[in-house]
Amino acid sequence: MKALRGAAALRNLREQPLWRLLAANKGPVVIALLQSLFVESEQTLPSSVLHERLTRDIEALRAVGEELPQTPQAYVAEWLSQGWLTRRFPAGASEEEYELSVDALTALRFVTGLLKPRTTATESRLSVVIHQLSRLAEETNTNPQSRLAALHAERDRIDRAIAEVERGGVKALAPDRAVERAREVIALAQELAADFRSVRDEFERLNRGLRQSLMENEGSRGDVLEQLFAGVDLIGESDAGRTFHAFWRLLTDSEQAATLRESLDEVTGRPFARQLESQERKFLLGLTGALLNEGRGVHDVLQHFARSLKSFVQSREFLEHRRLHGLLKAATQAALGAKDEVRPNEQVGFELMQSSSRIRSVSQWALYDPAERVTDSSMQAAEPSELDLETVSELVRQSEIDFRTLKAHVRAILERQSQVSIAQVLAEYPAEQGLGSVVGYVALGSKHGEVTDGTELVVWEGDDEVQRRAKVPTIYFMRERYLEFVD
Repeated sequence: MKALRGAAALRNLREQPLWRLLAANKGPVVIALLQSLFVESEQTLPSSVLHERLTRDIEALRAVGEELPQTPQAYVAEWLSQGWLTRRFPAGASEEEYELSVDALTALRFVTGLLKPRTTATESRLSVVIHQLSRLAEETNTNPQSRLAALHAERDRIDRAIAEVERGGVKALAPDRAVERAREVIALAQELAADFRSVRDEFERLNRGLRQSLMENEGSRGDVLEQLFAGVDLIGESDAGRTFHAFWRLLTDSEQAATLRESLDEVTGRPFARQLESQERKFLLGLTGALLNEGRGVHDVLQHFARSLKSFVQSREFLEHRRLHGLLKAATQAALGAKDEVRPNEQVGFELMQSSSRIRSVSQWALYDPAERVTDSSMQAAEPSELDLETVSELVRQSEIDFRTLKAHVRAILERQSQVSIAQVLAEYPAEQGLGSVVGYVALGSKHGEVTDGTELVVWEGDDEVQRRAKVPTIYFMRERYLEFVD
């Protein structure tokens, strides 16, 4: 019976989130809160922002006597369970993000339409229907003669229009009809932008369905697996994927995009556009960017699902999932088989330790970031030494530095060049006495070299084969004082 089937379908629809939201006792307040939280420019909110705004709005409603006994967190949890909100944790995000579900969006649009009724029986809407039907009939016609006749008729119409313009007979659309058409375009574009979320949800359902079929397939290589191993992009090749790809190609086509931008600029610059509301003009001006942003988000999700599904199969991760699924299924069947033989309160001789872990959403767990607990291992700048060259010379006199060898190194270099610094000497003759060699060169330089105001970095390797560095005064050994290095 037709009425019986209709009642069953509507009863089923009544259990869906959309109808539950409209029929909820607190529906008007919930819808008002959702409309307030998610403005047009912010369709996705981080968790902290959502709770902050919700707390503010609830306090404002309570101040005027609205009964809202639960905490903002409890309301968010309830709306999630009811299917009015969705929660995601995008890659790279620092916290969860919330957005309206497709059902909630549809309910909000429905209520908005009731508050601001718009006549649908308009001339422009009928023109769109007629134009689309005519174009469909033309593009599905396989008869060459009919196509030629249609093209000739179109050419004649264009020729007549050109002739009228050349005679100065331009007929512009009346302002009121132009406004009506502009609002029709805005309505169509708003529906188009809002449908991106439905498209993304469809890809998510498709992705989950494919993964489920991989786990539940008992065979070694099911149809889904065969196609994935063959390199078939199952999500991209689905009906939803092909439809979106066609839409995305058209949206990102440079010629079409340029035409869209030029048309929007011209329309918003026409005198009749001043009769549009500011929100309507703002929507038209940002339409191209909004469509590209929403479309890019869906396109990225589609690409991510395609890559993750291939990785899921190629890494053999699905085999482990399938094994776990089989174990759970076997345990369930065993429990069902034993339920008639074992009483619920019967001792079975097995103790199962209850986990003390609190069950929470995986996305609520904060990942451990080792970088946050790394101690500061940067090297602190040492205080400059208070030792002057005279003190160093005194310490050197008390040491056993091999000055004979150091002088021989300096002489060997000065025989080839006019001057040399301590760093250059050490680069040619490694410090055999480690720090002692460096101190010895400084002592020789303070006595026989030219001491400048600058410093230079010297490098040597100790007996433990560890390379060390030190900053010493820039001292030059000069050829003119060559004889001072002769013992």
